[in-house]
Amino acid sequence: MVTVLLVDDDPLARSAVSTIVGHDDSITIVGQAGDGEDAVRMARELRPDVVLMDLRMPGMDGVAATATLRADPQPPQIVVLTTWDVDAAVMSSINAGASGFLLKSAAPQEITTAIKAAAAGDAVLSPRSAKQLLDTVRTDPSRRRRRTAAKQLSQLTDRERDIAIEAAKGLSNSEIGERLYLAAGTVKSHLANIQTKLGMSNRVQVAVLVERAGLLD
Repeated sequence: MVTVLLVDDDPLARSAVSTIVGHDDSITIVGQAGDGEDAVRMARELRPDVVLMDLRMPGMDGVAATATLRADPQPPQIVVLTTWDVDAAVMSSINAGASGFLLKSAAPQEITTAIKAAAAGDAVLSPRSAKQLLDTVRTDPSRRRRRTAAKQLSQLTDRERDIAIEAAKGLSNSEIGERLYLAAGTVKSHLANIQTKLGMSNRVQVAVLVERAGLLD
């Protein structure tokens, strides 16, 4: 059973997501919060596996709440819920450690799949959302950022580098394994090592670094 804390300042939005999630017997919502401060307090009390986090809320917003929770010793996985496509707030939440993001208009199956993926430690980054995210990164032409990113990635072995590039395309572990002739479990282990080497908490941050280094050009 995957436990979820739902965070949104709009009661109707919370009700809609709650209804969607309620149709999946393997997921249960353990609490609902209407702002970032309540989200932090309830997450620490209830210890959910996943927090579905709205970004724009009064008081402490979702970005600040994400950063606060991800700094905890045993943080929950956080999936950002947004009405918009990728913007500065989404990028800030990814940098703060969110596992990925979903549009509030996402199909019910996409929402439940994302929750389960996050709980399993995988990124919530479909090929479509990967494209949105990386298109946003491409708007930053800074050569210094590219050099810095390339230097960070130079710590990786050739195999790790190949896996990081495929992960940045939004592929699942099994899809990466098929392309590189590896077992899905081996891919997952490599990604864990990659994140450790780079000092990152999830593969979405790795994807951003790969794009900044120009490896998807």
